[in-house]
Amino acid sequence: MFKFEMAEKESNDAVAQAFRKRLNKIAGFKFVPNPLPMRNSKNAVVYYLFFASNNATGETIAKAIFKKYQKIMDEQIRTSYGN
Repeated sequence: MFKFEMAEKESNDAVAQAFRKRLNKIAGFKFVPNPLPMRNSKNAVVYYLFFASNNATGETIAKAIFKKYQKIMDEQIRTSYGN
């Protein structure tokens, strides 16, 4: 009687990358580095932190902050899981 096509579920990362692309192409931001996944205490991604700017210096600063945070998180994961 009714025919509905169900879209396949996209991964969180695929959705985040699509949003990043929209920030660049649709919203017109020149500088949109990869988002930073924010994780909870069980290491599950809760949300993605984005930075978008038309200023190259702002992008450089944001990337440095994201890299520092990612390094801290990677170290916490290694010590939590004994790797």
